[in-house]
Amino acid sequence: QVQLEESGGGLVQPGGSLRLSCKAPRTITSVFNPSIMGWYRQAPGKERMLVATITGSGTTNYADSVKGRFTISRDNARKTVYLQMNGLTPEDTAVYYCNRALGGQTYWGQGTQVTVPS
Repeated sequence: QVQLEESGGGLVQPGGSLRLSCKAPRTITSVFNPSIMGWYRQAPGKERMLVATITGSGTTNYADSVKGRFTISRDNARKTVYLQMNGLTPEDTAVYYCNRALGGQTYWGQGTQVTVPS
């Protein structure tokens, strides 16, 4: 069963914005709320890398390459995490994956493609 459902990817021109969403419909609230939620990305021919994480209490962490441009947030009532991406560049082109981690268990979404043409 799919644990995490990503959406919001697409093709956007340089300088544009996108907002990614990740829902966890099969995760009960008492598990979702304390989970660390994250966004990772994998560009062609490269390893998957961290983009941003957010703890259950709202503490955020960002990769240096996206600081000041991307914002991660979560809505626990909707069991959803978001990634607002502004100022996109061709270097942001990748498949973006949602991740949920709690107590040593990790779950991944299937990914959503973001393409910024050069």
